[in-house]
Amino acid sequence: MRSDEEEDELLAENQRLREEVRKLSRLRTEEMERAVEPELSNHVGARAEFTTEVYFWRHDVDHIPPVLPCLRLIDDLGEVVPRAAAAVPEIADEEALMIQKTMVRQSEFDKIFNEAQRQGRVAFYLTSRGEEACAVASAAALGDADWILPQYREMGAALWRGMTFEQIANQLTANSLDSGKGRQLGLHIGDKSKHYLYVKSPLGTHLPQAAGAAYLSRLLKEERVAIAYFGEGTSSEGDTPSGFNIAAVHGCPTLFFCRNNGYAISTNARDQYRSDGVGPRGPAYGMPTLRVDGNDVLAVYAATAEARRIAIAEGTPVLLEAMTYRIGAHSTSDDDTKYRTPESPEPGWDSERAYWEARSPIIRFGRYLATKGLWSADQEDQERRAARKHAIKALNDAERVGKPEPYTLFTDVWDEMPPALAAQRAQLRSHLTQYREHYDVSDESIERL
Repeated sequence: MRSDEEEDELLAENQRLREEVRKLSRLRTEEMERAVEPELSNHVGARAEFTTEVYFWRHDVDHIPPVLPCLRLIDDLGEVVPRAAAAVPEIADEEALMIQKTMVRQSEFDKIFNEAQRQGRVAFYLTSRGEEACAVASAAALGDADWILPQYREMGAALWRGMTFEQIANQLTANSLDSGKGRQLGLHIGDKSKHYLYVKSPLGTHLPQAAGAAYLSRLLKEERVAIAYFGEGTSSEGDTPSGFNIAAVHGCPTLFFCRNNGYAISTNARDQYRSDGVGPRGPAYGMPTLRVDGNDVLAVYAATAEARRIAIAEGTPVLLEAMTYRIGAHSTSDDDTKYRTPESPEPGWDSERAYWEARSPIIRFGRYLATKGLWSADQEDQERRAARKHAIKALNDAERVGKPEPYTLFTDVWDEMPPALAAQRAQLRSHLTQYREHYDVSDESIERL
């Protein structure tokens, strides 16, 4: 029988050996991890090595790599990737569920109104299929008073801010309840009370405006940013470098959020640029820059939150390039079969579109929430049914509302109407009076002209 002293020595030796085994195991694991080739993204806009570090590249500090890495925190199966735990943002369960539900609601609204356009019930529509996380997750990471200057795939941000299906349906049907009085292209929505500026049809014009809005916040010493969303196609417009430079030179807390979905209208990303996507332009203009997996809700949220912090703390614009995929056509006026790459980036998939459909942010984040016990297939089915029913009702109700009064064609622009416009107004009144029976316009409406 061993003495107590011998037992203690034996236990100590066993403990030392266990520690040695753990140490060797850790070293071996690290060696294996170093030996594994880094995983590359399959995004059309730029292929990049994935990273778990929320790091913004800067022109005055870093040697900018030939290819910017892409931040990713959850993989295609919705699982937190190795070594990413420290970067995963703290999002309350309630907020995480609201992000998922908002993406689902946007998805169902898209389906109903895209179908409605094909039926001739609305004139024009653009879907955001596959890109829902870019708008919703980024909007969730902003302050409620931050200015949003959207392009036209940010309906998710509008829904997050509290815009309703009814508001958007009224705009799409151009009825008298539309705050824009039917004078804008479909889905060119906005709401001043939500700090969500109206969509502009000319691409890129809102980027210098975002610099101006953020500059005002700086002058007023407000902790407030302006975020401008745009696509990689818009990055080829002349207003884009102007917006970048104005914001950088004047220290405007602007977030430039590039949705690089691989395809502009009628144009593959290969025909937009020969560089490494859009991200490297940020450091060239003196802006901290980060590339992020735009289909990863957690990564987009973390990147946007940190970009907002940097913009306010340092008084600088920030560029985010969100790598995503446009599953649908550019709009209902587009035939994307003419320029889309048909082949899947990996074997086992029928097409590029099918590959990315299976990796949509709704599927990925839904899987992540399911591991936390917050989401299930039944819940998603219920949410989709409810959203679809709501969207159909909003469309039907909006169609029953009358059109805007003719006189609104001449309002809201000039404080004092110029002679040329006054003459046009008089001509319209004369025309409607003479051909009254051909128009669904009341005598009272004609009198108001």
